[in-house]
Amino acid sequence: MRTVRFQIGEKVSYGLLEERGGERVVTEVSGETPGEFAPTKMVLPLEEVKLLAPVMPSKIVCVGLNYRDHAQEMDLPIPEEPLLFLKPPTAVVGPGDVVVMPPQSQDVQYEAELAFVISRQARKVSPENADKYIWGYTCFNDVTARDLQARDGQWSRAKGFDTFAPLGPWIESEVDPTDLEINCYLNDRRVQHSRTSEFIFSIPEILAYITEVMTLLPGDVVITGTPPGVGPVEDGDRVTVEIEGIGRLMNSFRR
Repeated sequence: MRTVRFQIGEKVSYGLLEERGGERVVTEVSGETPGEFAPTKMVLPLEEVKLLAPVMPSKIVCVGLNYRDHAQEMDLPIPEEPLLFLKPPTAVVGPGDVVVMPPQSQDVQYEAELAFVISRQARKVSPENADKYIWGYTCFNDVTARDLQARDGQWSRAKGFDTFAPLGPWIESEVDPTDLEINCYLNDRRVQHSRTSEFIFSIPEILAYITEVMTLLPGDVVITGTPPGVGPVEDGDRVTVEIEGIGRLMNSFRR
C-alpha cells in the first residue's frame, strides 16, 4: 500500500495510490493513520493532484553513521550504539519543492536516506515487535550545512534550516527494508550508491534504541543514515533520492 498526502485546490487529504486500468489514481481516505483510514468517494488521476510530504511529523529522529561502507569511506570506527540527533518538523518539504540554501552557509550538502514512519505511539518497543509500529518507508534527503556543522560542534543549526528535510514521495508499506538499493543523483550523475544491507544497526534495533529514550508518535519520521558519497550542491542543482521498491524524491536547490 502506498499512502500519499496531497492537495487539490485548498484541500489537503491523505490518499492511497493505486493502479486502475493502467492509470495511477489517488483514492482519498478519511483519518490520519492507517488504522483510521476509510475511503471516500473521491478518486483522482495522480497527475491532477499536488503531492505533499506524506506526513507532517512531530519530530524527525536521525541516525548518524549507519552504513559500514560510509564509515570506511570516512575512516571512522564502527559505532557501538546508534548516534541520534533531531531535525525540526518545520524543515519538512515535499517532492518537487525547492530547498533554500541559506546565506549563513557556503557548503550545503545532500544526504540520501531511507526513512520509516511510525504508525502508532511507540515507547520501549522491543526489536521483535518493531514491525507493529512501522507504517512504512519513504525517501529522505538529510540536507546539511556542512561548514556550520563543523563550526558549531553540534548539528542543530546545520541540519535545522527551513526546507532542509525533503520527504516523500509517498509511504510504501509493502517492502522489505533489509536489502534495498539506494541511490542519489546530482542532476543526472549518480553520486551515492549502496544497499541497506550495509546498515550497522537494523531498523528494529534503531526503533528499540530510540524508544528507550523518547516516545514516538504516529507520523513521526526516523531516518537511518546515509551511504558514501555525500557532497555539495550549487544554486540550481537538482538532487534525486531513489530507493528500490519505494520511488524517487526530487528537489531543486536555490540560493
